[in-house]
Parts: sequence; structure tokens; C-alpha cells
Amino acid sequence: MNGPTALPPWLPTAPCTPGRCTAHPDGPDPDSGAGPLRAAARLAAGTAVVLLGVLLAPAAALFPPAARPALVRLWTRTVVRAFGVRVRYEGSPAAPGPLLVVANHVSWLDVPLLAAVLPARMVAKAEVRHWPVLGLLAALGGTLFIERDRLRALPGTVRAMTGVLAAGGRVAVFPEGSTWCGRERGRFRPAAFQAALDAGCAVQPVRIDYRPAGAAAYVGDDPLGASLWRVVTTRRPTAEVRLMDPLPSGRHPDRRALAAAAQRAVARRETTRHETTPRVPAQRAVASDSANLSPSSVHQRASSRPAAASSSRTPS
Repeated sequence: MNGPTALPPWLPTAPCTPGRCTAHPDGPDPDSGAGPLRAAARLAAGTAVVLLGVLLAPAAALFPPAARPALVRLWTRTVVRAFGVRVRYEGSPAAPGPLLVVANHVSWLDVPLLAAVLPARMVAKAEVRHWPVLGLLAALGGTLFIERDRLRALPGTVRAMTGVLAAGGRVAVFPEGSTWCGRERGRFRPAAFQAALDAGCAVQPVRIDYRPAGAAAYVGDDPLGASLWRVVTTRRPTAEVRLMDPLPSGRHPDRRALAAAAQRAVARRETTRHETTPRVPAQRAVASDSANLSPSSVHQRASSRPAAASSSRTPS
């Protein structure tokens, strides 16, 4: 999946590797992991929910457009819950309307976690379209595919994003361009932010954290199967999704300034988390303390350059 093929020099990469990051000391304790039967049940339940989504996707097209986001939220919450991940959301999403959603990128779990609160058209690498099951889901979900090996294709992707936003839709992207372990984060590449400027829409920064971090991290050449098994065998995997204050259109003069502002918002540590209460919970916890189920998704990587760059390593 993430093979050892040489990547073009302009593609963003992370120093995180499975050996160094997923086996970190704060990773899952082997003595407190989920038992093999529970892990197998979670894996079977999560896979079944994903396949059910593929089978029912054509029927979802029969629903009115206004009702489809609710169906997406319901399905993605069920997927996450099925894999055993407990979730806490904090903050409020921006008002309905065009919105560029940007988040740090740690895991394949990031996509369903975002979709459970902010359904949007994802930006993903073109290879995702050909992945078994997940590629079909990505295509049915309206993913905007980018040919990451062709730098000249990037402006076209940005124009496609602008078109979706100008029409009143939402687009979600992981501007780091690659997954990071969560303890370290990458720089937000500015290309995707040009779409928000051109469409005159707000940017919604989102911060995603996992506990334990090593269980969810999907980095380097980590096989998807190994990542799935790590998640389902962790006793109490937890995701925290914090919706930061939206960045209004026009506040920043160019895409670099806007990207830097979004990165600062996402990187801001939750120093006052125990001192203040969140504004308005965007959603109740997707999975309660007693839940045992969670999601499935893909990785995307979008290339980028100072003048025209966008990136993300995850599917949709």
C-alpha cells in the first residue's frame, strides 16, 4: 500500500515510521489490550459496516441532497464505533455554507472522524480510486482525486476545490500532505488554501488527537491490516476531535498567511482544557465508554509547492 517506491522530491513526507512511532512507550500496553475474541469481533463488525455502506451507497443517492449529510454522519459514526474507538468532539462547526475543513493527519481514522461531524468532499491521491472497497467508497463519496506525481495537475485540483466551495459545498483536506504520528506535526502546505481565498469562504481548522497515540498512527510503510489490528486490539482507543474557531474569509492576505494561521490554530495545545468548558459540543461522543466499534478509510497524499500546493495522505 505505502510501498518503497521513490517519490518525487516535491511531495511532502514525514519522518515517522511504524517501528519508531507505533511502538512508542506511550503506545498500547500489551497487558491491558483487548482480548483476541473482542478484537476479532471489532474487526468483523467494522468491516461489515464498511461493506454495508458500499452496498447501500446507491440507495443513498435516492434521498434528497439535504438529507445525505445526516446519512454520512450516521454511517461514519457507526464505523468508528464498530472498530471500538471512543470519540469526544469539542467545539462547534461553522455555520452551514461553503467551508474548507483542514486538519492534522495521523491515521486512516481521521476521515470518518471528520465526516461524522463535518461531512465534506475529501481530497485524495488518484491511486485511492483503485483501492479495493475503499476506492469505491471514495468515488461514491465525491472525492476529489489528485495526481500527486504530476505537479502540473495541482492547479486543476485547486480549481475543482474552488468550484465546490463556490457552489456552497464543503471540502476537507489534510494540508500536511502525509500522515504524522501525532507527537510531531508537519507544515501546512498553502495550495489548498488558495481555493478558500478564491471562493471567499471560511476555513475550519480541526485538531485530532488519539490516546494512546501509537495505536492509531498510520505512518510510513505501515500495512493497513497491521494498523487495523493495532486499533482493535487496543483496550480503550480514544479519539479527541477539537473544532477550532473558523478563520473568516478576507482576514488573511494570501494563502501562505492563511495556511500559517490554520496551522497555529491546530497546533495550539489544549492548555485551558481543564480550566474552561468547551463552547458548544459539536456532537455528543460518537462512542461511549462502553462502546466497542470503529471506522475504515484511506490514505491520501497531495503534493505541494510554495506557490501552488495542496496535500493529504488519506482517502475518503
